[in-house]
Amino acid sequence: MTAVPQIRLNDGRTIPQLGFGVFQIPPRDTADAVRRALEIGYRHIDTAQMYGNEKEVGEAVRASGLDRSEVFVTSKLNNNGHRPGDARRAFDGTLQALDLGYVDLFLIHWPLPTVEGTDYVETWRTMIEFAKDGRAGSIGVSNFQVPHLQRAIAETGVVPAINQIEVHPYFTNEEVRAYDRENGIVTEAWSPIAQGAVLDDEVVQRIASSLDRTPAQVVLRWHLQRGDVVFPKSVTTARIQENFELFDFELDADAMSDLSHLNRGEKGRTGPNPDEFDYVPR
Repeated sequence: MTAVPQIRLNDGRTIPQLGFGVFQIPPRDTADAVRRALEIGYRHIDTAQMYGNEKEVGEAVRASGLDRSEVFVTSKLNNNGHRPGDARRAFDGTLQALDLGYVDLFLIHWPLPTVEGTDYVETWRTMIEFAKDGRAGSIGVSNFQVPHLQRAIAETGVVPAINQIEVHPYFTNEEVRAYDRENGIVTEAWSPIAQGAVLDDEVVQRIASSLDRTPAQVVLRWHLQRGDVVFPKSVTTARIQENFELFDFELDADAMSDLSHLNRGEKGRTGPNPDEFDYVPR
């Protein structure tokens, strides 16, 4: 079985660089998709309270026959759980839904800087509690911009282990990635193929053809060689397998540069701008 590289976090723990994401996979399909991913060799599953499928992720992990320590499971705090008491209750709910004893990584899903009554620094202080009591192996953030990171670190003294942000060739998000790198924060890339938009790009197609690889494999390999953690999502067995076959080829410097130069800056985003996103479920 292919050995997925492990990346060391700033808290001394490690995370598999390639994972399996379950965003937008309906709960009824999640357990089966995760089961197939684990059979193929994935050992890192990324879910969230917002996705509504934590329970099914836990079911698949428990049914896999793998030791709990072999599977790295991430979840994220929903946007209606930022206040300390709400965050504690929400975290308890995640642990109950997963039913795996602990979660390997727990993230603040969005900073929500414009939402009245919400302060991501206070939320981060509460997250620190979860790591201290051992119920979260590591803690981090998602969609945090540089000012959000700077303030959270300055006011608590605790550096997130992870920052999960939108990254793909059309939006390389270099400012945030650079800050992460300089401060020992591992970057995780969500929307790694720009919701499929980059796959038809002529540059991606050309590189894929030259290597006899699929466009998705080329883009995912680009992420890995940049040092980021990536977790593609699919419910198709062939695609789940294809996305795992990334470790028997490399992109040369020219291919890496050509893909990076596809960057469109803010126009390349596929998701919300974290400085403005204010969705809070009721």
